[in-house]
Amino acid sequence: MGTDIKAALRRQRIETPSWAYGNSGTRFKVFAQKGVPRDPYEKIADAAQVHLHTGVAPTVALHIPWDTVDDYADLARHARDHGVAIGAINSNVFQDDGYMLGSVTNPDPAVRRKALGHLLECVDIMDQTGSGTLKLWFSDGTNYPGQDDVRARQDRLAEALQAVYDRLGEGQRFLLEYKLFEPAFYMTDVPDWGTAYAHCVKLGPKAQVVVDTGHHAPGTNIEFIVAFLLREGKLGGFDFNSRFYADDDLMVGAADPFQLFRIMYEVVRGGGYGDHVAFMLDQCHNIEPKIPGQIRSVMNVQEATAKALLVDGDALAAAQAAGDVLAANAVFMDAYDTDVRPLLAELREETGLDPDPMGAYRRSGYAEKIVAGRVGGTQAGWGA
Repeated sequence: MGTDIKAALRRQRIETPSWAYGNSGTRFKVFAQKGVPRDPYEKIADAAQVHLHTGVAPTVALHIPWDTVDDYADLARHARDHGVAIGAINSNVFQDDGYMLGSVTNPDPAVRRKALGHLLECVDIMDQTGSGTLKLWFSDGTNYPGQDDVRARQDRLAEALQAVYDRLGEGQRFLLEYKLFEPAFYMTDVPDWGTAYAHCVKLGPKAQVVVDTGHHAPGTNIEFIVAFLLREGKLGGFDFNSRFYADDDLMVGAADPFQLFRIMYEVVRGGGYGDHVAFMLDQCHNIEPKIPGQIRSVMNVQEATAKALLVDGDALAAAQAAGDVLAANAVFMDAYDTDVRPLLAELREETGLDPDPMGAYRRSGYAEKIVAGRVGGTQAGWGA
């Protein structure tokens, strides 16, 4: 059993986001930290440290225009030189004054053209970096009843998505993200998985849904959403984080590790444990150091995955078929209650890694090196 689980865990890949290495915070305050990257090249160097110590984080997601450079092919070469690669390209149509009333759903055609131009530019960047995934999230919505025509906004959204879909090349796809609310508080144009799913189904196989674990109403059964989308072949990936109240973007598994386990079980059960479902972190490390925060997050996903792989499928199916509620639940709980840390430490040693990634990073001296070396310039953060 341990051998099979190890083989599965060796295949796991968890993408880290470039913006997790910059300064971030809440709407009230962004706390600066020493040694924070000043440009996308330094962000990638930091992300490479996460892969160096975990062995399962070989790609870095970019956010445009936060990670704009003159030569994206050179940035991709820089990533390869550091042992990683460019992952998903994330668009940004929410930080321009012109988008106050929406981007691709804005009632002004000129604003819609501008937003679509940015999305198509992101596909160009995919071509230059070798990325196969474009991630779309829209803050579009309304704050007041009657502010705009709800159906017309859906028509505008569909038109923009179709244009982006038609621009995608061979081996490329886009993932459509949804969010219950914020910054639009009356109505969000893509508020839930059903809306995202409906648009993606109409578009075709290159359009899939991404599940951000922080973008749901309290009590939402996220694992059901995961199971449904997998069944329909429309789960494209995750933005992993954790939440206590709303879209908190805390470290994955921090608020409810049992939920993360349940999600990963549905991923394993539904055949989503492979290259076609992207596991990406989407977090803002407000008070904790950036690189250790990402390492710990990767480890949290690994632990939840290992526990999900431990679920005895035969015993679970037998209990379910017999209608034995307590026995079925016990199979689940037995897997969740298993301490998988020794298994993961053993796996790391077998692959030439330190069994303690957090300790290995702490002892590496990299944190002290970047604090001493990154003096001057402007630190990266939201909007840079």
